[in-house]
Parts: sequence; structure tokens; C-alpha cells
Amino acid sequence: MTVIVTDAGFAEDVSAGGLRTLPLEALQAADKCDLPGEFALSIANDADPDEIAPFFAWIRLIVIPFPSFSDGRGFSLAKRLREAGYAGRLRASGHVIADQYAHARRVGFDEVEISDELAARQPEDQWLARTGWKDHFYQKRLQAVA
Repeated sequence: MTVIVTDAGFAEDVSAGGLRTLPLEALQAADKCDLPGEFALSIANDADPDEIAPFFAWIRLIVIPFPSFSDGRGFSLAKRLREAGYAGRLRASGHVIADQYAHARRVGFDEVEISDELAARQPEDQWLARTGWKDHFYQKRLQAVA
């Protein structure tokens, strides 16, 4: 099982329950007429947002894997997807730790999916301690000066 982390704390995964999840390869091979309505998309952390952008209208959730907490490509991809105009839900999945939660939210992730094991090692209070991500970052201080 997995745990979904949001600014409200731990929750079960209910947002993707009714959505069909497609891999990027299936999306690229499909004709827009063949798409199953709204769906979730699972992509690699090195995917090209330009290849996905034509399908934004149908994608309700994009899941980006983090194979290791030290692999930051997913953060860059989330930011690029938001800059390209994606307004649906973005989920970081895998090896994201509580210390990275604020950064994940700042670059555009709506939620983080972690394993039950990680949730046991880093309980909800450790994640909630990082929910002030809008207020506590050095760029905000620099913006106030400019």
C-alpha cells in the first residue's frame, strides 16, 4: 500500500481510483479520438513536456517517479510541466523524503505518494512540519527587496 501526502497530512489514494492510468508510450501511439476520456499518465522523470502538452486537456493526474531521493530530475520535470501549462494534479511517487516536501510543492507537485514503510519511518508530523512551504524560502525575502 501507499500513502498520499498533502498539506493536510496523510491520506489514502482516492483521486486516481477512478482514472485509467496510461504509460507515455500508449499516449504517444494513440489517436486523440481513441483516448479514454480523462485519465492519469505515468511518465519517466526524463520525459519531454513538449510531447505531453498536446494531451493536457485529457490528463487529470501525472505521476512522476523518484527512483532515489537523490535523483532530482522529477523536480525539474514538474516545473517544466507547469511552465508548459499543465494545470491538473501532479504527483511525486517513490523515494521523496519529508525534507524535500516543501521543494516538491514549490515546483508544482500537488501531492507525494510514499510507501507505508517510509510513512512509518517519517510519520505525518514530520511532513506537516514542512507545509509552510509558501512562507519559508529565501526567494520570498529577495522578492520583497526587489
